[in-house]
Amino acid sequence: MNNIYLTEDGSHSIFSQKFNQTYHSKFGAVQESQRVFIDLGLCYAAEKFEEIRIFEMGLGTALNALMTAQVSREKLLKVSYTAIEAYPIEIETAKSLNYQEFFGEDLVKLHGLPWGETASLNANFSLHKIKGTLEDLVVAEQTYHLIYFDAFAPETQPELWTQEVFEKIAQMTVKGGVLCTYCSKGYVQRNLKAAGFSIEKHAGPKGKREVIRAIL
Repeated sequence: MNNIYLTEDGSHSIFSQKFNQTYHSKFGAVQESQRVFIDLGLCYAAEKFEEIRIFEMGLGTALNALMTAQVSREKLLKVSYTAIEAYPIEIETAKSLNYQEFFGEDLVKLHGLPWGETASLNANFSLHKIKGTLEDLVVAEQTYHLIYFDAFAPETQPELWTQEVFEKIAQMTVKGGVLCTYCSKGYVQRNLKAAGFSIEKHAGPKGKREVIRAIL
């Protein structure tokens, strides 16, 4: 069961009883996603690539996808977004989140899109949702310009922060592609480097001293 709670910036997040963790920072769900994935990821990638293919590890509440769709619409940026999620939230839970107060009604539509199919949320943003685990994902020929690595913390999901996983991600990433994550632990940085990424440390959102942008 998941419990919705209010973060400091006025946006909702969820506490996962399964993982005993929150989906976002208590200091603000929107401000965290904005800094880690939009500012350091999407805006940076938009300067390098004309069209952007994004892969997200952990769809979760779909806040990152929703914010990305908004940017794609406002900036006329062509985005193809693929997200994998092993434990999707219920559509009724999605309806209870207050993200529509920030971004309009796209959230419920996004959660309602079918799994395993590609569908358009707006003229510039398409979404393909995969229900399953990253470990079981078969790496295809499709490669991505930007990775949103938004798994639960290593203490909860250590199997997702290994060198082997990042090597798999590297196979899915174009040369010069970008991976963004909120986690800057030393062994995570070492595993990213061992997989072929170079590490950039950046100031994090409120409550987080630094976050990582990794370049392949």
